[in-house]
Amino acid sequence: MSKVLRLHHFEPASRANGPGLRAVIWVQGCTLGCPGCFNPLTHPRKGGFDCDPDTAAQWVLDARQHGIEGVTISGGEPLQQLASVTRLVKLIKENSDLSVLLFSGFSWEEIQKIPRIDALLTHIDVLLAGRYRQEERVASGLLGSANKTVHLLTPRYTLADLLAVPEAEITIAPDGEIHLSGINPLEM
Repeated sequence: MSKVLRLHHFEPASRANGPGLRAVIWVQGCTLGCPGCFNPLTHPRKGGFDCDPDTAAQWVLDARQHGIEGVTISGGEPLQQLASVTRLVKLIKENSDLSVLLFSGFSWEEIQKIPRIDALLTHIDVLLAGRYRQEERVASGLLGSANKTVHLLTPRYTLADLLAVPEAEITIAPDGEIHLSGINPLEM
């Protein structure tokens, strides 16, 4: 049995979390605690819900009915659940031609030092790395702050593709719940 993923939210179709229409998975839990983070509700390990990576992968694969071209994994901090996130993206890549974009608060240098990170990176198309720095806020091209770095790990996307992503979106669930997302989420 796979390790359990701690998730905050799943969105089957979004345009503000990467190029094209994408499913989005926000993991729950982050110890980096960047001041001014857009997703502070994803920081505590408590909250959210447990989900098997196989189940989460199936949600993404099922979201193809919406015409998605990929999945974005955000958080929280996905790399603090490395084994589960690796299993998730491996299953998605083995069973589809969907792209994978991953946000991490770790710097590229820190990421390269993580044991077994290559097992994850071989399944990622775009990685955005670095802690959010409120004083360097950009909120454009999927970059929250100017110190963040973009790593195009496959030729699938270009920097121009990232710049074309809308900065924010509002989705309303069938139960009426309102969800704000994107690199520059609106405030309610």
